[in-house]
Parts: sequence; C-alpha cells; structure tokens
Amino acid sequence: MKIDGIDKKIIRSLVKDARVPILSIARDVGISGAAIHQRLRKLEKSKLIDGYQMKINPEALGYTTIAFVGVFLDTTAVLSSIIKRLKEVREVVECHYTTGNFTIFIKVLCKDNEDLMCLLDTKIKMINGVTKFETFISLNHQIDRQVYI
Repeated sequence: MKIDGIDKKIIRSLVKDARVPILSIARDVGISGAAIHQRLRKLEKSKLIDGYQMKINPEALGYTTIAFVGVFLDTTAVLSSIIKRLKEVREVVECHYTTGNFTIFIKVLCKDNEDLMCLLDTKIKMINGVTKFETFISLNHQIDRQVYI
C-alpha cells in the first residue's frame, strides 16, 4: 500500500491521540474533513489501519508485575489446544508462536509476584502438553510504541 505525506500526517496524528477530532486533523493538514474521512476509509479498507483502541493503564488497576513466559510443549501437535486454554487465562495479554528455545512466548500481567507464582502453578503448569516454562519478570517498561510511519 502506498501512502503519501498527507496520509502519514493523518496516521501520526491518530497514533498520538486516536480521539483527536477529524476537523482538527483537517486544519493541521490543510484539507477538508470530508477528505480526511475518505482517506481514513481507504486506509481502513487497505488494512493499514487495523482498528482503534482505548489503552488501559494496568497499574491503575493494581497490576504491577509484567512477566514474559517461555513455554515448552510436549509436541507442537497440541499447540492449538494450548492456545485455546491460554485464551481462557485473563492474565495472558499476548501470545506468540516462536522459533528458538520456546514453542510459545506469552506476556502476562499480575497484581504482584505472588499472584504471578499462583498463575504459573495453578493455570499455566496445569495445561496438558506444557512440559516446563521459563519466566522473565520485567523490571521496567521502557518503550511502548507503534511502528513508525
């Protein structure tokens, strides 16, 4: 998909603040609000814009521990059933099928380290097909951004 300078300005504005009014973007870019709407529809249709989301601050809800867990499986034949089970675990916020040492790499949010231990012992370890896992606790979240356009 080819995008021009105007598309880039629109996207950058929305990435910075998805709630910015269309007319404000139109004034900054120098085209009409209707033209902004048309361009947004084109970008959405092309799948370059994948959606609009509200971002919740996990710490405001008491989630102070972020951890990454590398999961080892018996065999990749059980992958789809394990993914299905992981989707049921609300603390799992990301899940990746990976190359390297781990078959699956997940990101979890927990209230604290004790909550993380409980999650690992009562939910992750109990999934049939999981042989072992390795956990990495994030000490500080340094970068959180979209791909640069």
